[in-house]
Amino acid sequence: VIVVNDLAHAVPMAKALMAGGIRVLEVTLRTPQGLAAISAIAKEVPEAWVGVGTVRSPQDAQDALNAGARFAVSPGYTSALGHKCRDIGLPLLPGVATSSEIMTAQADGYQQLKFFPAVQAGGLNMLKAWQGPFADVQFCPTGGISMANAAEFLALSNVVCVGGSWLVPAEALQGGQWSLITELAKRATALLP
Repeated sequence: VIVVNDLAHAVPMAKALMAGGIRVLEVTLRTPQGLAAISAIAKEVPEAWVGVGTVRSPQDAQDALNAGARFAVSPGYTSALGHKCRDIGLPLLPGVATSSEIMTAQADGYQQLKFFPAVQAGGLNMLKAWQGPFADVQFCPTGGISMANAAEFLALSNVVCVGGSWLVPAEALQGGQWSLITELAKRATALLP
């Protein structure tokens, strides 16, 4: 989960993450530079899977696809967003925090979901509770995930990956600390079995 405030940081940051073994990058639309950062990474670091985060509308999805995003991640879910992403061929990881949201996303054909904000919405205990009624759903928890708790989440059978901003701390990005970002990426990839 990457927040880019300075477009000049996008490509070096992507290269630093790739050097550490992280290939999937979610650049959020939380700043005006988001779409331009996606475009720059897509063009200059084509081996990275750059996607867009904080997608809240069908227009966000279209703009991101036009910028070169290969996938979209949303903080919540609406059928309008889900249908738009499907119509334009942009894979979507929709955000959910309740059982009703899971059911709505499933009704529209989505089985892989972002659990957000994971820690604040019940964390490990919520994911364990969902293993029964939603055994067919896979989750990517984000929100409160860090190196300190990522392994616990990854150990759950219904968790296929985790996301978080700890890989690209704002201070490291602003300071151009590419070697630190590479090291954080290496630590994160070491969590995988």
